[in-house]
Amino acid sequence: MKFPAKILPDLCALLMLTGCATIAPPQPPSLELPKPPSDLRATRKGERVTLTWTAPNVTTDRQTVRSVGPTKICRGLEQKLNQCGTPVGEAPAQPTPNFAQSAKQNNTKQNNKRSFTDLLTQIPGYGSPGIATYAVEALNAAGRGAGLSNQVHMSLARTLPPPQDFAARVTAEGIVLTWIGSVSPTNSAQPAHYIYRIYRRMEGSQEQTRTGEILAGDEPNFSFTDSNIQWEKTYEYRAETVTVIAQENQPEVQVEVQVEGDDTPEIKVFAHDIFPPAVPSGLQAVASGPGQKTFVDLVWAPVTDADLDGYNIYRHEEGSPAVKVTADPVKTPAYRDDSVASGKNYLYSVSAVDVRGNESGRSEEAGERVP
Repeated sequence: MKFPAKILPDLCALLMLTGCATIAPPQPPSLELPKPPSDLRATRKGERVTLTWTAPNVTTDRQTVRSVGPTKICRGLEQKLNQCGTPVGEAPAQPTPNFAQSAKQNNTKQNNKRSFTDLLTQIPGYGSPGIATYAVEALNAAGRGAGLSNQVHMSLARTLPPPQDFAARVTAEGIVLTWIGSVSPTNSAQPAHYIYRIYRRMEGSQEQTRTGEILAGDEPNFSFTDSNIQWEKTYEYRAETVTVIAQENQPEVQVEVQVEGDDTPEIKVFAHDIFPPAVPSGLQAVASGPGQKTFVDLVWAPVTDADLDGYNIYRHEEGSPAVKVTADPVKTPAYRDDSVASGKNYLYSVSAVDVRGNESGRSEEAGERVP
């Protein structure tokens, strides 16, 4: 198709306008500075402080982190850190995860979790009433960072050593735990008291149950009975010391800081029930009256053991051994013996039986003559 020569310049100008895109102003290059972590957490066990945080996956200019460096661990004795100063340690660099694949698996944060353990004994102020302040700073491969993370605080108070000679034995009342403890300090730089805390879990379970607490004092020998157990189960126990510090937060308001000490080794115990119920008491025997069918009624005080299954009844005549007259345990504290003969004297006794077949001793005998 041919166009008149006079319109060709106008057509060329139009094509130039419609075929050219607008060019944006040039953007500065990314500094590749990882965004400071905001989820730093600190936990303490004995003299060890464990810091955990999520390594950043984006930079301060919202780009995916590609330049990975170490993370500086910052610590100071002031309330707020303005800068890291000389770090107390470093968490080494880790390869940048494949975020597309991690997002698909929905475990990006889990793959990017970091941690560091600090020893309080390395701090000159350890054992004082003060605190240690922690922060971390994520760096790129060039050793540059965008600043400190959120900051967390940890008490510098000392803890007592873990209980010694921690042991367990099974009794009729439950599992008795014993240990030797440390005498509570009386000249501590900070008002505090100390407790022993006991934990229990059933074998095969990960669930820990706080079973009890005992206040530490001036005596070294301690004992605690765990009666809330199930017989024929295996339990694992551990104990720890806890330092409890009262701190003034606001006028007329006090908050407690609890610092957990180290654990004892875990001990295992099988709660095997070989313990019989209590011996019945108050047994009385009353024979039937003249003209009635012959029988002897027995009554006694009930046994209150929680695992009681019933009672066995024993009878004998003078000079002969006692014989059990009930095939199965009697469920109530009363029994009528109608297999008796007129004119004879009978002696009775009663024992208690639990659900696992443990039988108590026999009660004092009660005698009766059948008319």
